[in-house]
Amino acid sequence: MATFLYRLGRLAFSRRRLFLMFWIVVLAAVGVSATSVSGTTTDDFTLPGTQSQKAIDLLGKEFPQASADGATARVVFEASGGQKLTSAAEKAQITTLVADLKKAPQVANVSEPFSDGLVSADGTIAYAQVIYKVPKADLTDAASEALNQVAEKGEKAGLTVSLGGNAVQEKAASKAAELIGLAVAAVALVITFGSMIAAGLPLLTALFGVGMALLCITISTHFFDMASASSTLALMLGLAVAIDYALFIVSRYRSEIRDGHEPEEAAGRALGTAGSAVVFAGLTVVIALAGLSVIGIKMLTTMGLAAAFAVAVAVVVALTLLPAVLGFAGMRIMKGKLTSKRHRAEERGEREAMGVRWGRFVTRNPVRMLVVSVVGLGVLAIPAMSLRLTLPDDSMASPGSTQRVAYDTLTKGFGPGFNGPLTVVVDARNSTGAGPEAAARDAYDTISKLPDVAAVRPAVFNESGDVALIAVIPGSSPTSQATKDLVADIRDHSAVLRTDTGAELMVTGTTALNIDVSTKLAEAMVPYLAIVVGLALILLLLVFRSILVPLKAALGFLLSVAATLGVLVAVFQWGWLKDVFGVDQTQPIVSVLPILLIGVVFGLAMDYEVFLVTRMREEYVHGAEPTDAIVAGFKHGGRVVTAAAIIMISVFSGFLLDDTALVKSIGLGLASAVLFDAFVVRMTIVPAVMTLLGRRAWALPGWLDRIMPNVDVEGEKLRHALEARQASTPPADQQASDGEYTGDAEAAGMVGENLDTTPARKH
Repeated sequence: MATFLYRLGRLAFSRRRLFLMFWIVVLAAVGVSATSVSGTTTDDFTLPGTQSQKAIDLLGKEFPQASADGATARVVFEASGGQKLTSAAEKAQITTLVADLKKAPQVANVSEPFSDGLVSADGTIAYAQVIYKVPKADLTDAASEALNQVAEKGEKAGLTVSLGGNAVQEKAASKAAELIGLAVAAVALVITFGSMIAAGLPLLTALFGVGMALLCITISTHFFDMASASSTLALMLGLAVAIDYALFIVSRYRSEIRDGHEPEEAAGRALGTAGSAVVFAGLTVVIALAGLSVIGIKMLTTMGLAAAFAVAVAVVVALTLLPAVLGFAGMRIMKGKLTSKRHRAEERGEREAMGVRWGRFVTRNPVRMLVVSVVGLGVLAIPAMSLRLTLPDDSMASPGSTQRVAYDTLTKGFGPGFNGPLTVVVDARNSTGAGPEAAARDAYDTISKLPDVAAVRPAVFNESGDVALIAVIPGSSPTSQATKDLVADIRDHSAVLRTDTGAELMVTGTTALNIDVSTKLAEAMVPYLAIVVGLALILLLLVFRSILVPLKAALGFLLSVAATLGVLVAVFQWGWLKDVFGVDQTQPIVSVLPILLIGVVFGLAMDYEVFLVTRMREEYVHGAEPTDAIVAGFKHGGRVVTAAAIIMISVFSGFLLDDTALVKSIGLGLASAVLFDAFVVRMTIVPAVMTLLGRRAWALPGWLDRIMPNVDVEGEKLRHALEARQASTPPADQQASDGEYTGDAEAAGMVGENLDTTPARKH
């Protein structure tokens, strides 16, 4: 691989105009396509095999008027100025607004606040439930606009009107997070390279690659149902890894130039060594993200595949466009007017780099550093034992948003359970004895006696009279443990009802569906970890040709994830430092976050592992002692990994500025995970463990060594080939005197040819 990438780097450098034009044409073509064939995204969950999904499918067949999979909206009315909604004027106004809702596009059913008992006891709050004929993804702009017009009309009439439910369009997310992340990334790159040109190239190619990936994802929405968060995750990860990969290659390119190589040769060598590490680092991220598809939740599958595609594009751009852009920059990339005296002294070898000093400190105190790091992460992980999961609802919306106001108003007027009603389905098609009505009555009586039930509405039958719906209002909020226990209690009575009446009892609705999703995600966490970590271990085994190094990498990652989950629980569930992070109320962790965290952070963790340890292995393979190889790895890779981690943390931390609890938790989780993994695990635990292992760290059984392919990530074969070529090439003064050879001709001949030890061609 190193030899192939060496040739690719030189080819892209020498044919830079061709490569640049190719990418510009591709980007233009993709951009034009995206404007003409883009589709819509969705947040809908489907969970084949779960009871809630089974009930939804049954209702779609036997109770189509219920529109079980349709989008929903809650229009909440609140009287102002001490008035009551039960007064004649207010009641007439609300009746008119409800009539307008019934005429709105795509509406299947609208409840009547006054006839259906949807008015609070004090008469100040009422709501109408709107059920649409289509899922959220298929709602038209006209339907959304009609909903907003009703709210505006109510406000003008003196009512306080707020909207909740999944049919309400969320406000467009602010781009402040991405802009802040880019700004901090630019500063980190300038500090790392001390050059505006060197700092600008990673940003330029990263933006190019991310733009390409997002346009392709936009096109894919025309052919596939994509989760609405797919583009956000692809942007977040694509931007972070693209900058990291370009940073790693540019850093190696500058190092090769300082070693005396011409720019084209330096580009080839940089791609042959650092480029190999980028390929395998990218593969680990792709494996971790694509592995989300094994969970069986369509939304997570599309998010993972979209983000994996963005990472793959980042790798391809780093291997093709970046060396071409390096060709345009030439030697100007070495001009470092912004470097400090200390940095310049380090580059001249007059002063030891910070990474070298840190590496020596850790290798001199491996036991202490290992114990402190492991114990520290272990303490942070303790809150993770109290982890509770849920799916986002309107309680997690931004404070002051119409969704959050509607949620809080319903809680004030009716109790928290009204925000998460349960739909109980009595399937009496195979009932025995007294028939369906007796089965429904039995279910009604049983549910009414259960704890934490605020209200139970009488059964409503379908046209054939063999399937009934019973609406149950819990006494607790949708995300509470009490509601989760109530759903379990109702389902536990299904067996008794089936024995007594032959009917089947099922619980569905948004709340029950969220509980099922959370349960499925929790159950999938361990198998997902096993699959992703197992595949990545095989990949790292090929990269490092060692058994202990990949195992150490995986165990360190598990420590990082456990500590990160502990931080999330402490902040979002327990409320520690919630004012610092702008968290207005405690609540369970969003159920998709731990799985996403595992997938994303595992890939990024292996990035740092590959970037840092491949340089250690390169030095070890070239003859350095194990401890010296560790220090040398820090000398060449420590600064780059530090800059890469700071960039990642900056990009992710920018999302803490968002008002939405879900986005805040994602930002804090990813930023914390990168902080722990880069600086505690990779920069401390890894060198400490490798120091204690010594040569055993690189040990590989002979039988395994013989059957494993040698991918040559550290460029050992490439180095031997280049040394052999150099040894067989006449010196420059001899070439000029006999007129038989020119270095430029030989350099051009290297592109696309095999590296071997044959003498130079004669003209």
